[in-house]
Order: sequence, then structure tokens, then C-alpha cells
Amino acid sequence: MSQFLQVLLSGLATGSIYALAAIGFTLVWQAAQTVNFAQGEFVMLPAFFVLVAMSFFGMPFWVALFIGLIISLLILGLVFKKVIVEPILPHGGITLIIATMTLGIFLKECVKEFYSAEAQPFPSIFPNDPIELFGAVLSLRDMLNLAFSLAIVVALTLFLNRTRTGRCMQATAQNPAVAEILGVNVKRMILYTFLINAALATLASYLITPIYLAKFSNGETLGLIAFIAAIVGGFNQIRGALVGGLLIGVLDNLTATYVTAEYRAALPLVLLIIIILVRPQGIMGTSEGRAV
Repeated sequence: MSQFLQVLLSGLATGSIYALAAIGFTLVWQAAQTVNFAQGEFVMLPAFFVLVAMSFFGMPFWVALFIGLIISLLILGLVFKKVIVEPILPHGGITLIIATMTLGIFLKECVKEFYSAEAQPFPSIFPNDPIELFGAVLSLRDMLNLAFSLAIVVALTLFLNRTRTGRCMQATAQNPAVAEILGVNVKRMILYTFLINAALATLASYLITPIYLAKFSNGETLGLIAFIAAIVGGFNQIRGALVGGLLIGVLDNLTATYVTAEYRAALPLVLLIIIILVRPQGIMGTSEGRAV
């Protein structure tokens, strides 16, 4: 029982980080009606911003984290929207999807060529001391990662549902033309969405990189898992992305512990196929009548 609790909570902790990246897929979909296939690289890159700030400029870790967040908001939020999304979006969603794929490859190769192709250690925000809970030995870092990630999701949900800006963002996502008629600054709301996505990707990077190490190839794995989590939970629902991320994290740990670790990489794909066959809109998703 203690081992099961340990595996369960560790899976929830990892899954909650996947959920942060998966929510980014959902936000970009709602804002631009497209899928950002560079989302995995968006999670990979902020950790290297921090490493550069520490290695080349001698900044303390906590200062480097703040600098990394600011740079991520500018590059992965503002620049991504202005330079990539806005000019290409009128040409159709497929064109933008191809552009994000190309962007992901470009970011990955830039990190590989200009920083390092080797995995780099990354300091953890939280201590990794062992703690005991109901007989199970758990990592304090995992528990704090879980609590922090869930707190971010709750805060984002409250922001979207309880504030004027959040409701304007939701109105923009549902029907930009009507929202603009009602006086909503649609362009500003879309910009806020991209900035929030950049912030979520940065936080996910800070939490997951101490576990995965900082590697230029991290985006491939993280992007795929986050994308599947968003689909499994429901691509048009933030809470669906949360459910999908947690579910994949738990099932991954349970499979590796009680079945075999050899096929754990295939588990998200199997889960994706099952969900598409049984409930195409996702566990928490709702059917949409949009033309794509």
C-alpha cells in the first residue's frame, strides 16, 4: 500500500507539470484556432535562459529564474505572436501549424549548436528531501511541485472566471467578432493569452528540468506528452488539460512500477487511441461546431 501511494503521488506530481504545458495547447487553440507544435520547445527553452544567465553573466539562481521568465514572456509570448502568428494566421491554420513545427526544430537546433548538445544539470526550486507519509517515503520536491502546479491552475481558472479581463479573454476565444462589437479589445486579449502560455511553459520548464535535466531534445518528449494530455482531457477545456496531464503521469508511473518500464513511452499513444475511439472530444471536452 505504501508503495502504491508513493507511485500515485509521484505520478500526480509529474502529471501536474505535464498539465501546465497541456493548458498552453488549449489556450493557443482558443486564441488562434491552431495547434502550437513548438510547445515542447517552449518548455525546454526557459531552462537554458536561466543557465545562460547563471553561466555567462554570473547571476544568482533566483535572479536568473526571474530573468528567464521575462525573456520567455518576450520571446515565447510577444515575439511569437507578432512575428509568427499574426502574419501567418490569415493564410490558414495548416500554414501556421507548419510554421510552429519549423519553429520548434529551429529552437531545438539553436540550443544544440549555441549552448550544448549534452544534458546539463539544472537546480531545483524546491528541496529534494525525503518525507514520510502513511508509511510511504516521498520526495518533498514532488509534493511541492504538485502543490505549486495545482495552485497555478486554480489561480488561472479563478482569473479567467472571476475577473473582467478573464471573462473578456473567454469571450474572445468563443467569438472574436461578437466580442469586438461588445467593446472588447480582441488583439489585447489574444496577446494576454500568448503571454499566459509563455508563463505556463516557463513554470513547467523550471519544475520538470531538474528531473529530466536540461537537454535540447526535451521538447520532443514534453511536447508530445502535453499534446496527448490536452487531447485526452479535452482540447477545449483547461480542466480537461489538467485531467489529461494527471492521468498520463499516474498511468506512466503505475505501468513502469507494476508492469514494465520498456513500454512506458508507448502508453500515452495507446491512451490517445483509446480516447479517440471511445470519446473523441476528450474526457472533459465538449463537441464544437467549428470549421477547421
